[in-house]
Order: sequence, then structure tokens, then C-alpha cells
Amino acid sequence: MDPNRSSMPIREISHRISLVFMLSLAAALLLLGRAETYVFDNARQVVTDLAAPLLELASRPVAAARRAVEKSDEYAYVFDENERLRAENQRLMAWKDTALKLEAKVARYEALLNVQVDPSINYVSGRVVSDNGGPFVDTVIVNVGREQGAKSGDAVIDTDGMIGRIVATGEKASRVLLLTDLNSRLPVVIEPGHYKAVLSGDNTAWPKLEYLMATSSVSPGDRVVTSGDGGLIPPGLPVGLVIQTSDGNLRVQSFANHERLDYVRILKYEFPTNVARQDPPALLTGPPVKAAPAPTAAPAAPIPGAPAPATPPASSIKPKPAAAKPATTKPVTAKPGAAKPVTTSPAAPAAPASTTMSPVPDEPAEPDEEEAPQPPTEVAPDNAPAGQE
Repeated sequence: MDPNRSSMPIREISHRISLVFMLSLAAALLLLGRAETYVFDNARQVVTDLAAPLLELASRPVAAARRAVEKSDEYAYVFDENERLRAENQRLMAWKDTALKLEAKVARYEALLNVQVDPSINYVSGRVVSDNGGPFVDTVIVNVGREQGAKSGDAVIDTDGMIGRIVATGEKASRVLLLTDLNSRLPVVIEPGHYKAVLSGDNTAWPKLEYLMATSSVSPGDRVVTSGDGGLIPPGLPVGLVIQTSDGNLRVQSFANHERLDYVRILKYEFPTNVARQDPPALLTGPPVKAAPAPTAAPAAPIPGAPAPATPPASSIKPKPAAAKPATTKPVTAKPGAAKPVTTSPAAPAAPASTTMSPVPDEPAEPDEEEAPQPPTEVAPDNAPAGQE
């Protein structure tokens, strides 16, 4: 007989009995719980207090195992997270550089706008794009040309003061001659004494003052501004401070640092040439004076033989020739031996006078009066008898 087959009915019976027992116990507890709730609440609380330390001890390894699993998951994705953080860091660094550049640009613009310039003077802002400085030339190139209205002679300033003027312009760029260049000449005024001079560059960091009056009392630390003489540079632009070198010469230390030029401003200054006329007050001019009529020229005397000026020249008017004078004869004493008397011919009539008033037609001139030529006069010889002519 197989022992496994004999144990099968016993196992099934035990399972059924246990099921019936559990259901009966649950029903009894449910009924008792509803009837006497405080008894079961107390019992439940006692069981909870006894099981709490055991549950705490049992939960610690479970929590540790959970943290270990989480860390293992993090370690599994740490490479991807590292790559993501690196890319994000690069983007943030790019934005940081952009923000710093914009902050510096705004600061320079604000400093540039704080320069006190006459409101009537228009300007164009630009940036220094090239530095052509050297031992023999001191110029820079800005990205402002004729398209923006720049022209030769315009003053150029930065956040600190004047740096030079434009000497050549292109379509999109211009060349600026700095104050320190050898070819730079700038009329200035030294304050507060208002002494005028010429700031002359000599390719050094400190331009020198020329044509300064010997009686002027200029001391180091005096402020130098543009004078505006000549009408090319506006007056009042800050230039620098007066310093005295070791050799005793007065030079100017400019406010602008030519080594770090960046954003500049080109001033479009127009010298005021159209000045409105202002008449003096009526008390100074007195009563109005009537203007005298303009004198008229007297008519010219008529020229003999010229046509009248009021009528057109007529071809029938002819100039009158000058009258021919008769020839005069002088008695000639005949020498002995002369057989024939000496005769003289009459003078030829004079040519008609020419006039410049009107052209004379080509017609033969006819004299008004014709005179007959005088007969020749005979001269008697010296040996003629008395009483004979």
C-alpha cells in the first residue's frame, strides 16, 4: 500500500478544517469587535507596541537594500548625467561670456553718453577696428564712413575726451589722426586763464604746447579744452591736463588712453556761417531818409556828319567833306636868265572825315560847294621895264 495515497485524505481534511476554523474565528472576532470595541482596541495597541521594535529592526535592512539599489541605478546612469551636465555647462559659459560682453558694452555706451557735448551737434557712434600705430605714424581706423555721414575734419571723441580727427574717409571706414601724431595740430584753450595755444603732436605720449604767450601764467594741472578757432573742431571738448617735463617744457597728458581705444563718437559739427541780420533800434537810426533819385546822364553832343541816335541810320545821309583852302602863292624873284615864269598848282581837296557812329556807304562824296581853281600867277622877271607887271 502506497503511503502517499493514505496521507492525501488526511491533508485534505486538515485543510478544510483549518479553513472552517479561520472563517469561524473571523466571524467571531467581527461580532466581538462590534460588541466590545474597547477590548479589541486595547489588545491591538498592545500588539502594535510589542511589534514596533521588531518591525523597525526588520525595516532597516530593507531600507539599506533599497538605497543600494537606487545608488546602483544612479551609478548606471552617471555617464549620461555627466555628459548632460558638461553640455549644459558649456551653454551656460557661452551665455556668461555673452552677458559679460553686453554688460561691458552697455557700460561703455553709458560712459560715452555721459560726455557733455553741445546738443545741437549730431554724432555717429563707431568702433576702432584697427590700430596702425608705429614709430612714424599714430592713426586708427574706425568702422564709420561716408555712408554714415563722416567726412574729413570731423572731431573724434571717446568716453574720456577728444582723441583726434578724421583725415581720410571711405564708404564704410575712416582713418583717424590721433593728437599724438607728428602731423597733428589742434587749437586749444588753457583754463582757467583762457590762454590760447596750439597742441602739437610729436609721436610721443604727451603732445606739446606751442605759440603760448610768454606772459601767460600756466601751471601744471590746468585743464586743456578745444578753442574752436578755425571752425573745424567744436569748442569746449576736453583734451587733457598740463604737465611739466624734466626739461621744463609744458606738455599735455590727454584724458583718453590711446592704448585701449574701443568705442568712439564722430561729431558732425557745422560751423555757424548763416547769421541772421539784426537791424539797429529805431532810436539809433533816426527818421527814415528818402532815397535820392539816381542821376541821369546828359545827352551827348551830336557829332558832325553822324546820324541822329533816335532814328535808324539812313543811307541817304552823307558826311560833309572838309572845305579845301586855296593855295597861296609867294612872289619868287626870278634870276637873270630865266625865260619862263614859275606857276603853282592848286591844292587837292581834302578827303572826307570818317565817322565811327555808323558805316558810310560806298558812294562818291559830292561837295556842297564847288570852287573854281585859281589861275596861276605869273611872276615878272627882275629885268622887266618899269610899269610892266
